[in-house]
Amino acid sequence: MIEGVTARDLQVNADERGHLVEIFREDWELYDPDPAMSYYSMSYPGVVRAWHRHERGQIDHFVCPTGRIKVAIYDDREPSPTQGELDTFVIGEHNQRVVRIPGDCWHGFKTIGDEPALLINFPTNLYDYDDPDEERLPPDTDEIPYDWDETLQG
Repeated sequence: MIEGVTARDLQVNADERGHLVEIFREDWELYDPDPAMSYYSMSYPGVVRAWHRHERGQIDHFVCPTGRIKVAIYDDREPSPTQGELDTFVIGEHNQRVVRIPGDCWHGFKTIGDEPALLINFPTNLYDYDDPDEERLPPDTDEIPYDWDETLQG
């Protein structure tokens, strides 16, 4: 795994009424440092929201409570021991996980399957509307060795 990237399985507590999943607890080491805000976004099937990174120390924490997404993270940091590596995760309602993403790694996601997906993020920095901390590349950039249409193996 890329240095600084971690994933945690989330416990689904299900009964005849439905289910409950804890997505944030201050006693989890995963959320380090503490989130400064949270938001959710809804994406339609096949939508790719990539690539972007943050240069002011932000860490993202992705959770997908409904639908499914394929998260990709690319490390081009110097002098990272995992420079040049790419991690992918499929998360969603049938695989409840939280993925911790160092913001200075390129990252994004694609909604997979036939249903819209909700992504909840717990970033460690507040969004600055006047001076956003985002550098962007198009999903099909040649700078990142990844094809969003590629099928995951395993």
